[in-house]
Amino acid sequence: MSEDVIILVRHGKPALSRKVRLSSREYRDWWARYDEGGIVPNQKVPKKVRKWAEKADVFYSSPLRRAIESLRLAADREPDVILADLVEAPLPSPPIPLKLRPKSWGTWSRVVWFIGWSDGMESHGTARARANAAAKTLGEAAAGGKIVYVSGHGWFNRMVKGSLMKQGWKCASQNGDLHWNHRKMVRTTK
Repeated sequence: MSEDVIILVRHGKPALSRKVRLSSREYRDWWARYDEGGIVPNQKVPKKVRKWAEKADVFYSSPLRRAIESLRLAADREPDVILADLVEAPLPSPPIPLKLRPKSWGTWSRVVWFIGWSDGMESHGTARARANAAAKTLGEAAAGGKIVYVSGHGWFNRMVKGSLMKQGWKCASQNGDLHWNHRKMVRTTK
């Protein structure tokens, strides 16, 4: 028996400040800059994440800069595969006439997106199908007892975890959704 392993790691702390108050429209612009931006330079990678990077056989990353830079920092290498399916699920900001911090906008946006409002962006159902496809791809890459390291995003990593579990994987450990947090998914094979 062997064990296939997928390590889903959220990117490091982004360089774009979250200490601002924004309108709904300003949040959309802020989110676009967030997606284009990288991470705070020289941040400390948690020891556990670095250990998994040292043991990994294959490295996948979202195409977003913050995920690629995080993989470089954790593993001191480039990704083997940049998988478009790993990009973060969208955050359509609802037209609420308030100025909120990005974290609050993220919460409101995720709630309305989850219940069906996508404002012309990728829907929850389409993102779920993308998570299923990403999970299938990662599962195939891990076949034969490999360790696959994935540099991705908080919410979408959570979606991939759910898709992997529906495909027979188990979550061996996890520590939340903050920057550098991770989920270790395992599948025992003959």
